[in-house]
Amino acid sequence: MSNDTTLDPYLMKQVEMGMDGADILHGHLKTLMYEAEQQLDLCVEAEEYSEEAMDSMARTEALDALSEVYALTYAIAFAKEDIKNRKEILGE
Repeated sequence: MSNDTTLDPYLMKQVEMGMDGADILHGHLKTLMYEAEQQLDLCVEAEEYSEEAMDSMARTEALDALSEVYALTYAIAFAKEDIKNRKEILGE
């Protein structure tokens, strides 16, 4: 995805289908995490030959950041579900 506000076609399709934004973000983060893991594996493999660890350290930090946001999407989903359940129980 570029730095503008244009969505990739597969993300736009999900928006057009009416999917929840948090669900779209959750799925896209999973894709980004997979890609980051693949890049990290390649960096670690290359570093075994060069004995430099700088690139994999940066990749690890990026993967950690993605993982934190991914976990946040779960926390938000659970919080939304809790609020929905409370409203149903209390008749709000």
